[in-house]
Amino acid sequence: MAQPAGDLARPGAADILKLLAPYPGRAQMALRIALICALTAYVTSAYGTPEAAISAYVVFFLNRPDRVLSVVLGSALLVLVTLIIGVVVVVAMFALDDPLWRVACIAALSFALLFVTSASKLRPVGAIIAMIVGFALDELGSVPFGEVATRALLYAWLMVAIPIAISIGVNLLFAPSPRKLAGRELARRLRLAARSLQAAGLADSTDNIESTDHVDTTRDALATCLREGDAELGTWLKLSVVDGSSARADVGALRQAVSSTLAILLAADLALREPSARLPASFVQPIATTLEDMARMFDMGGYPVDIELKLPEASALLPLARIVAEDLRRAITGFAVPDAVKETAPPAAKRGGFFLPDAFTNRDHVRYALKTTVAAMFCYVLYSQLDWPGIHTCFITVYMVSLGTTAETVEKMTLRIVGCLIGAVLGIAAIVHLVPALTSVAGLMALVFVGAWLSAWVAFGSPRIAYAGFQIALVFFMCVLQGAAPGYDLTVARDRTIGILIGNVVVYLVFTRVWPVSVAGRVDATLGALQQQWARLTKLAHAGARRTQAASAIAQRGALEQDLALMHYEPSWVRPDAQWLAERRSTLAKLNALEEPMFLLAERQPGDATIDGWLERVAGVAASASGQTPAQTGAAGSADTLSPDATNNDAYNALQNLANTRLTQLERAASNHAAKDFSTHAPA
Repeated sequence: MAQPAGDLARPGAADILKLLAPYPGRAQMALRIALICALTAYVTSAYGTPEAAISAYVVFFLNRPDRVLSVVLGSALLVLVTLIIGVVVVVAMFALDDPLWRVACIAALSFALLFVTSASKLRPVGAIIAMIVGFALDELGSVPFGEVATRALLYAWLMVAIPIAISIGVNLLFAPSPRKLAGRELARRLRLAARSLQAAGLADSTDNIESTDHVDTTRDALATCLREGDAELGTWLKLSVVDGSSARADVGALRQAVSSTLAILLAADLALREPSARLPASFVQPIATTLEDMARMFDMGGYPVDIELKLPEASALLPLARIVAEDLRRAITGFAVPDAVKETAPPAAKRGGFFLPDAFTNRDHVRYALKTTVAAMFCYVLYSQLDWPGIHTCFITVYMVSLGTTAETVEKMTLRIVGCLIGAVLGIAAIVHLVPALTSVAGLMALVFVGAWLSAWVAFGSPRIAYAGFQIALVFFMCVLQGAAPGYDLTVARDRTIGILIGNVVVYLVFTRVWPVSVAGRVDATLGALQQQWARLTKLAHAGARRTQAASAIAQRGALEQDLALMHYEPSWVRPDAQWLAERRSTLAKLNALEEPMFLLAERQPGDATIDGWLERVAGVAASASGQTPAQTGAAGSADTLSPDATNNDAYNALQNLANTRLTQLERAASNHAAKDFSTHAPA
């Protein structure tokens, strides 16, 4: 059975080592980030630019796994920051000499930029820009005359321009191409499918604990892989044409390879989850060997074509096992052969504009900007009135921590507090034991390299702990990069750490008490869209479009599970009640159970109305309309929609029985759970 929704994003102590485990590309990404941070420390030290810690920290926001996105993101951010500095120059002309006007300008610009951040595609970097503007205006207020103010603005620009320039250079030299990343990911998925088919043969064995653990680990890895979806692979293929790592003639074949890989993974998942779908060794061995050979071709930079797969006769297999064997054979032999019926493919969806569709109608965008600005200005006034500039990091932290919903903000804050404490321990230990021994800038670069590598290993791993890695980097850099030379002042490290903790607490109080936004609204909206997505998918005749939408729907279901899991971060006065959570988890569990039957049936008979009956059964529409029980409605609806030739089709009947059996089991489990709760809470 799949892991219950809502339990997926709760990393306990036993999960930490798994989340820190290596995976292909993680070490390379960490090394690249560490190299850029070390070079940034060298340049800032050589030229004596202030806030070297912020320059090194910005590196973590500039880089992506592939070189194209990294270069484009860095270039775009440099242009944007240049424009913003120009705005600051204009504002400073009117507000520099008046503290009241300066505070008002910081608040107004912060609100405007944060609104755009929440309501547009600027979301990944918008908060950083708002922080830079506010911090630049604050620093300008402390300078004595205009020439120094001009120099301060130049330094503010250099604070971002230096890491951007170094990131672009390092990425052009060392970052992998999008084509290489796509090939590596496809190879990983093919090997996972082969491992899943082999593990399915061990699933019935309960005597060997190691075998059971291997099966469970493989099942979890396969479920995680399916939840990742194909969107990133599609992006890499598009970018590979831009940077020339893929010829346009190869893109169609590679897209078909992505589509075929999804079919292979779903067939392997069915074999792993259903005893009657498991293949004998005479089938598993040649399939696994072929998949491994295909993976090696991707590792070498190519892709497999003209694949031959010789399998025994499948007529003696059980119906579900026959489905698995037939789907694997079809997907493997036609792995990179583009669909010839291109004209039937649905047109690509129109891309939205810069602003989101609800940018000017959803009040949450305004409330997010207002709450974050109020929290930031409170921190600004706090350290200004206390005359304690060492805790100015509370102002910076507000922009880094705040997110649209209460759950995300609290989760991020929790991870950042943990990361803050770890970074503070590492930074203070470095000041006490390592910094006094540094005699050259090379020693400082080595120290920054090690700290950045440790932080990047966490930050660019699992999203469940990524924010902790970002905070480790920020606090560590704040401690060891106190100026143009290595810093020895423990007071600076102490004050900056206190500031970060204050910022986290302020954000928590504001976002949980003032207009708290629950994840519940997003869950309901996305859940309805997900069911409509499956309904549309079953009517697509084009195999490539159908598989692309199936991958998107499975990934969307995984995102919904993560959203439900986030709700345990919400305070009790924000979080929905237990019944609401149970109903949504039950719906997601049913959709999870139906994913393979719906996909496999749509592959064979697109547009079959049986799938609509299953979706109505999930939503409860058919049951409420007819007055029947959900089980009766689903069975009747399915039987009425059978075509004459489908009634005698073993594969069709097997998929129908599989779906109905899974739904019935989940409905009975939910009914028993509800009855148990009623008896527990019933009045005596």
